[in-house]
Amino acid sequence: MLEKMNNKPLLSAAAFYVTIAHMQIVNGREIRDEILAGLRDRVDALPFTPVFCDVVVGNDPASLQYVAMKERTAESLGIESYSAHFSEDITTDELVDEIARVAAMPGMSGLIIQLPLPAHIDTQTILDSVPLSIDVDALSTEASERFYSGDPEFIFPTALAVTAILDTLPIDLDTMSVAMVGNGMLVGRPVAHLLHMKNASVDVIDANTEGKEEILRSSDIVISATGQANLITGDMLQEGAIVIDAGTSESGGGISGDVDRESVAEVAGFLSPVPGGVGPVTVAMLM
Repeated sequence: MLEKMNNKPLLSAAAFYVTIAHMQIVNGREIRDEILAGLRDRVDALPFTPVFCDVVVGNDPASLQYVAMKERTAESLGIESYSAHFSEDITTDELVDEIARVAAMPGMSGLIIQLPLPAHIDTQTILDSVPLSIDVDALSTEASERFYSGDPEFIFPTALAVTAILDTLPIDLDTMSVAMVGNGMLVGRPVAHLLHMKNASVDVIDANTEGKEEILRSSDIVISATGQANLITGDMLQEGAIVIDAGTSESGGGISGDVDRESVAEVAGFLSPVPGGVGPVTVAMLM
């Protein structure tokens, strides 16, 4: 599967961005809409109604907002949305039993666990309780091992979103140097691996990386997924760099990315911002 993706872009190059001064800014919502348009006919052609389920524990407002967006998207495609919402005091064993019940529902085609879970719940046990055939977030131990061994059942949606955005640009990844800032399980590590599979030269930067300043300034593409607001500034980048912001954090009652947009706009040639960049495309790839 990875080899096929390496040879066939998820989207054809198109004007999915607007130009402000010398910098192009991605419109992730337009990329999302093109992906979803191609899915509606596929859903209609199925001999059954597929069901998508978000397992939610507690009442975190940001999580509930994200879940509602996924549900609306699924339903717009003709996918039945089922929300399995549980109180914060549920135990790990109880949640495992509930997931087994939901997974057995007729037509269940994708089941994800909304993270983070409460501290008293064993997160990996819960992720591992999702059957591989419907683990569309690819977060179980088995799904992750298969992804990194090159035989995935599913691929991390955010990693697919990043590569989909890059596919809209007139570039050859195998000639580009990439700095992946952050090595987390959800974004940094799978993005780096998927880009390696596409023959890009990738340097992963974390808190212990030496010479990170030199790596950033020499990279054609900088992708950041740390959740640290305004971590990436213009003085860190080479002129004309492609910048993909895949980090989110709460700031002043809203959502901020890792990239300081104002200073980066003076240097970068292309920016996928937060909000409106990787996020909408991730939901489309999940679908």
